[in-house]
Amino acid sequence: RRVRGLSSKIESGRMSEKKAKPFLPLNITVLTISDTRTDETDVGGNTLKTRILNAGHKFVEKIIVKDNIYKIREVVSRWLASDNVQVIITTGGTGITGRDITPEAIKPLLDSEIQGIGELFRYISYQEIGTSMIHSRALGGVANGKYVFCLPGSTGACETGWDKICLLYTSDAADDLLCV
Repeated sequence: RRVRGLSSKIESGRMSEKKAKPFLPLNITVLTISDTRTDETDVGGNTLKTRILNAGHKFVEKIIVKDNIYKIREVVSRWLASDNVQVIITTGGTGITGRDITPEAIKPLLDSEIQGIGELFRYISYQEIGTSMIHSRALGGVANGKYVFCLPGSTGACETGWDKICLLYTSDAADDLLCV
């Protein structure tokens, strides 16, 4: 994985470094899934927007929808069909209550789930918040050549998800997403 400008690979049984590729900004959207959040109270979604911009990526749009499978799919499907979007991040609805339906809404839209993303998120979260991470159903995948990340709705989870997974993953994958 390329981290802070360097990429490592196994070559002849040893690790070697190669020169970093130039930064490629990606077009990223954020979907907040909540029955109660407004733009003013959506701290997690606004945190993601700020971090996306600070990383040098292009922030395309943020939308807030209620916990409704079909409303979620409507927005995500529109973004998946758009030529102007390479990464979709959702926040909220990944818990275990009856209203938490993000995984059920998103999984049918994915061409393939990247199970390691959810596993990595829970591993990192365990180090930060202990066993409360058990309730997270964070996930990631690919659909129509775009990366989709589904993060919990708390500000801390959005910070962790972006800083420790989405930012690094999209930096590594930018060439593939932009077909360079």
